[in-house]
Amino acid sequence: MTDTLQPPPSTTLPPGTGTRQAPPGTPVGGVRPRVAAVIPVFRAGFLAEALRSVFEQRVRPDEVFVIDDGSPDQDDLARAIEPYRDRISLIHQPNQGAAAARNRGIEASSADYVGLLDADDVWLPNFLEEQLALLTAQPAVDLVYSDGIVTGSTRLAGQRFMASCPSHGDVTLEALLAQHCTVLLSAVVARRTALLDAGLFDLAIKRGQDFDLWLRMVNRGALVTYQRKVLVVRRVHEDNLSGTALNEQERPLRVLEKTLRTMPLSQRERAVAERRVRYLRGALAREYGKELLRREDYSGARREFARACRNNFSWKLHAALVGLRIAPQLLRRLYLRRTGAVSSALTPLRHIP
Repeated sequence: MTDTLQPPPSTTLPPGTGTRQAPPGTPVGGVRPRVAAVIPVFRAGFLAEALRSVFEQRVRPDEVFVIDDGSPDQDDLARAIEPYRDRISLIHQPNQGAAAARNRGIEASSADYVGLLDADDVWLPNFLEEQLALLTAQPAVDLVYSDGIVTGSTRLAGQRFMASCPSHGDVTLEALLAQHCTVLLSAVVARRTALLDAGLFDLAIKRGQDFDLWLRMVNRGALVTYQRKVLVVRRVHEDNLSGTALNEQERPLRVLEKTLRTMPLSQRERAVAERRVRYLRGALAREYGKELLRREDYSGARREFARACRNNFSWKLHAALVGLRIAPQLLRRLYLRRTGAVSSALTPLRHIP
């Protein structure tokens, strides 16, 4: 029997979402579109929880792809998939990274939509129900994402994702470039053809492949929206390294630098991207400066704080530079006392361009 869905009553979409013509092949008449779950896995310690969340969905996916990206955790992987072995398509590949694994799953699917889930994360039981209801009610939408709860080894544990990475207004190219809208990958359900048309995830990018893909999709005319409902749990831990301040600045910076080099932008869009790059370069230099201060590299800390100040002047940074000139050891003691900081495991530190 074919499932039918009703749109969630609290759904709010950007102006004009319902007026654009749906792409050819979009299910109509209230028929639920077919959806696939795509789960790349390298470290498999949390895979069992991820899979349990997929198969406990109120609306079950039509296809489930687990892409073994050369996982060293073969015993954990085998135990995780065993209860669902006859309902999972398991694809093996040499380790090429999560982007290549996601691409492999998307290409293997024949579903209308693809839900992307990291093996560390969890969908709440109503995730697909809510996302597919919105997509069914608004068939012109190509991608929808939601809010989530952050858990694990991070100071943001227990907070909503959108509390620290908010989404405001329509998801336009400018909004993405300015990071006024930030897409949580494990909260995404996207039209498969829109992903394919944009070229899927770029394997040349080490981090931030998802941000890069959303930019390319919207630049090609894809319609993206979001729900503020918490529908996923995002786990941060030492293996995925997604919670460090350095990574949080460096990922979007590298993507935006690529975007400025390769994407045709309007004058206004280019200005927005350049402003954001300046801000991120300053923020990254500030974080490097803090790390060098912890390590008692006072000349390095002065260099990075000066770089940060040139990009994003603040009196706090100016005061830190004064302190580094006249009493660097005292400044370090005060900083460590205030933050409870210890030297991190970032070895070696790289300088930003």
